[in-house]
Amino acid sequence: MKKHKLIISTWVITAALLGVTSCKKQLDVKNPNSPTLDQAKTETGLISLASGGVYITGFNGSNPSVISGLNWLGDSYFSLGIGFHELLGDNISAEASNQNINVVNLPASFTNDAGVTITNTSPSKSVMRISNTRDKRASNAFYYEWTYMYGLNNACNEILSLVDAIPFTGDATTKKNTIKAWAYWWKGFAYAKIGSLYYAGIITSDASAVAPNPNYVSSAAMIAESNKNLDAAAALLAGISNTADYTTVLGKLIPDFVQVGKGQVPSPAMWVHNINTLKARNLLVNKKVSDMTAADWTSLATLTASGINATDYVFTGRTTGVNGFFSAGGGSVAAMTTGLPKQTTFKVSERLIQNYSAGDQRLANNFQQVAVYYNQVGGFTFSTRWQLLDGGAGIAGVQVLSDRTPGNYELFIAGSYEENELMKAEAAINTANIPAALTSIDNVRNYQGAGLAPLAGQSLSAAAATAALRAERRVALVFRGVAFYDARRYGIIYDGAGPTNAVVVTQPTTGTTPVVNTHAKINYNFLDYWDVPADEFVLNPPAAGSAPIKNPN
Repeated sequence: MKKHKLIISTWVITAALLGVTSCKKQLDVKNPNSPTLDQAKTETGLISLASGGVYITGFNGSNPSVISGLNWLGDSYFSLGIGFHELLGDNISAEASNQNINVVNLPASFTNDAGVTITNTSPSKSVMRISNTRDKRASNAFYYEWTYMYGLNNACNEILSLVDAIPFTGDATTKKNTIKAWAYWWKGFAYAKIGSLYYAGIITSDASAVAPNPNYVSSAAMIAESNKNLDAAAALLAGISNTADYTTVLGKLIPDFVQVGKGQVPSPAMWVHNINTLKARNLLVNKKVSDMTAADWTSLATLTASGINATDYVFTGRTTGVNGFFSAGGGSVAAMTTGLPKQTTFKVSERLIQNYSAGDQRLANNFQQVAVYYNQVGGFTFSTRWQLLDGGAGIAGVQVLSDRTPGNYELFIAGSYEENELMKAEAAINTANIPAALTSIDNVRNYQGAGLAPLAGQSLSAAAATAALRAERRVALVFRGVAFYDARRYGIIYDGAGPTNAVVVTQPTTGTTPVVNTHAKINYNFLDYWDVPADEFVLNPPAAGSAPIKNPN
């Protein structure tokens, strides 16, 4: 992991110089060449290191302002890393060629309502693999999430290597354990991201290692390591009794400008709820639904029963006018989808919109139908009739998906109440408790102000309840980076298994009236787990006995 250590040496160390009294001081990165780790060997220095190591190294450390030549659209992990997930989940599309965002989610074929099939001559799998070389880093989709998450992991390794040797005021044990829980939580998050997207990964906890670790392990082993770190964080949190010192430290680790709405400082119990929700996600999204066992569904029910509640605080991001870690205009998928489709990087997918039920106030508050935007050159499923509104339409009490005014947009980094409740619903459906599942779906709709008639009390079959759940996950969790996981575990990304009643807008062969196909068949044929990026395996070839690093799919 030598390459990623270089990222830490320039970015995390910078964070150690930062003050923690304002957003400008907290994340103001100006001179990455001057600081040294010695400046992190104090209580305030380590806290700044631990904060900047997450928010700068983990979520902004591969920013093109630092790595020249990438020429990307956006400015953080939340714009590009999450963007790939939303593209592959067919919530959005794109026509720009930066980072191959216009081809990563281009289906292998599409059959219109008239039965005519159009085939993609440059399949997503082959295009992505052609770009998986070191000299094509800018267009290599495999490169970005790997780099972000190992930057985050290595930052946490540095934190853990320093914390025990640093003197603390007040309750030193509580303060140290809070910082350790922070590092283990984010390590668990990083390993979850790697294990949920890549076919193989590397487990590394040595902050001082100068030689690469060539021992690649399977995605399943990465998820197990994620859970191990999450459990370590939970054990530390369970032993914290001095909540005053705990709150003081965590209140400095989380930037001031983030501590708004759901992003306020969580209590130890709330943090454990966040851990259980992420462990539930680890279980759910890394198995096909058809492979889930009765024991899996029971475990999912147990985890979500102790997962995030409606009143819990969670880990979020906020934009700020200056010196934040993602921008209001280009730092998130939502921001880059906002506006008329001809003016935005990402376009709203027709397949997303078709999952909203008639009368859903979330659709009315966030989307507006516009003249058809044709993008047949970029891809035959990319045209759209919809735009995402900036700040919503003003319907009181209804979820707002995008707001480009600094400070207004609330970005969910890890789990949320809605995700936990919908996982709880899925477990209930698959443990023969459909009434409970319908109540959980209603809870999410009510929480987001959907204004829909309740499902509870209706006599739905398991199949009908599952259909309602799948649609609800699509709309309630949009832009939160889980859509691709769902498409994979339900099997629709595989060759010949795509949707058969998809809405696809196409340009007419004659006249000017757009053709709105409502029973289109889409054959995605995407990679389910990505290959290890060339920037890793070329510099760090797998040792004998390593897990395969290329997906045979």
